[in-house]
Amino acid sequence: MSVKTLNIKGSLISLEKPLVMGILNVTPDSFYADSRKRTEAAIEERIQEILSEGGDIVDVGGYSSRPDASEVAPEEEMARLEAALDILAKRYPEVPVSVDTFRADIARRCVEEYGVAMVNDISGGELDAEMFRTVAELKVPYILMHMRGTPRTMRSFVDYGDMMEEIMLYFARKTRELRLLGVNDIILDPGFGFSKTLEQNYLLMGHLREFETFGLPLLVGISRKSMIYNLLEKTPAESLNGTTVLNTFALLNGADILRVHDVREAVETVRIVGQLNRNK
Repeated sequence: MSVKTLNIKGSLISLEKPLVMGILNVTPDSFYADSRKRTEAAIEERIQEILSEGGDIVDVGGYSSRPDASEVAPEEEMARLEAALDILAKRYPEVPVSVDTFRADIARRCVEEYGVAMVNDISGGELDAEMFRTVAELKVPYILMHMRGTPRTMRSFVDYGDMMEEIMLYFARKTRELRLLGVNDIILDPGFGFSKTLEQNYLLMGHLREFETFGLPLLVGISRKSMIYNLLEKTPAESLNGTTVLNTFALLNGADILRVHDVREAVETVRIVGQLNRNK
């Protein structure tokens, strides 16, 4: 099987060794309280933490996607993002940055004004009809996630005939749309925690290998999510061990990028799984 690659700002990045994407939330209401960074000092500290612990990409989000999160106006979302993107652009210009947004205009501003390297869209283009065309014009990698409904309504959209079949057909249709528009770098994100019950999340995890049929990079984002803390009857703050277990499983089953709060632990997981794979 050929090694997957990503074109990030003109450099071809090999995914032979999985990448770790560190989460930088510039929101007041993300589900994991310790991940919320609002002041310049806190943002700077978090960026340095991600990089010093070995993170490959910084993923910046200004709109919490937890089910009961408040709506955020586009102007407010952009203002939040700018607080972090300005620091990243001026002080860490060499660091690949991903912007977590479903709004095409915001994605464009982040790429054109702040040099953001990729777009991470939880809605798969469903919440903004201009997103696919915008990403094609910007010529940046696009993270295509599976979700039904919106963050506020997704818990009502968990009734599937055959969940895996529906997700696979969703990705087949969406990747074809993106290819026809000229998007070359597409990353698949199965959308753990989005419009899926606890049982469905584990079913999805157990079928990760099925996504190999697309031949595209696979991103897994399960860091401290409810599929862990609800199962273990704990809190997000107590869910690091469960996160590491699932990240290990994901890497052993084809994950190319881990999106995480805890960068050092994820980097160590990548290293250990890499050693296991070399000794098969």
